[in-house]
Amino acid sequence: MRYFDITSFPEMAEGIRRPYHEKYFAMYSSVYGGIVTDPVLMMVPVDDHMVHRGDGIFEAFECINGKIYNMKAHMDRLERSASMLYHKLPGALEDISRTVIETVRAGGRKNCSIRLFVSRGPGSFDANPNDCPDSQLYVVVTSLDKPFMERHPEGARVRTSAIPAKSPFFARVKSCNYLPNVLMKKEAFDLGVDFVVTFDEKGFLLESATANMGVGTKEKALLFPKLDGILRGTTMMRVVELAEKLIESGDLVETGFADISKDAVLNAAELLITGTTVNVTAVKEFDGRPVGNGRPGPVYEKLSVFLLDDMLHNSDLQTPVFDS
Repeated sequence: MRYFDITSFPEMAEGIRRPYHEKYFAMYSSVYGGIVTDPVLMMVPVDDHMVHRGDGIFEAFECINGKIYNMKAHMDRLERSASMLYHKLPGALEDISRTVIETVRAGGRKNCSIRLFVSRGPGSFDANPNDCPDSQLYVVVTSLDKPFMERHPEGARVRTSAIPAKSPFFARVKSCNYLPNVLMKKEAFDLGVDFVVTFDEKGFLLESATANMGVGTKEKALLFPKLDGILRGTTMMRVVELAEKLIESGDLVETGFADISKDAVLNAAELLITGTTVNVTAVKEFDGRPVGNGRPGPVYEKLSVFLLDDMLHNSDLQTPVFDS
């Protein structure tokens, strides 16, 4: 067994480099008090309560063509999550936003994925949050994957999850306690499908591991689950706003939030998955049965175009990172 100290860190660092580190571009750590770009330095103290208790909150968003999309919505949700879990944010939202921008800039990529973590902080290995003197901020900038439908244009296969759903309180918080979500991801992989979704004890639709799901009915309504039992997805909320255009054009008669039964899911004209990493995704199969005609439908086709245009051209929702 070897023992290491700070003088042997360069040797140790070379021993832990891995090929996947190429996808990690920059990290801000309030523990360090600055930004690092070497992946082996992108570390969190093991006694941070986010590590051993899951006591932290986070947001995930994207920089596209040098502009962060819908950043305010993510920051507002971060603030809501902090309030629900009695977290003290390590600075004003404006200061945190500037740190995000500087970290993306340090990563040097105009197209990238951003994850922002606020932890209770280091202080002990106990469960007592009062052991942590200060909350901490971590911002990680990594590579950006292609959206699901670019990789699978035929659509997604979805199954009902056997993993118990989160209680409404915890479902509404974007916390780092993600064990149910992790098990759902594993479940989908083991079942050979793309996503699984949960239903509540009354049999109403909830959400996927890292995305929301909505139903396009044969009566031309686009409905997502009521917000009191799911995470208020930023992409979902934006899609609901964009869907107003389809009401104006007559493609839809209604959009909003409702209790959605299993029968409504099984008999839907279309099913949509929405999320930061998947944009708008069409579901071609649910629980082994084709959705509609088994191909992406017209509501998906139009909303996916609306969302992409919004991401690329809506200056009201874009935060510039790089000098033009």
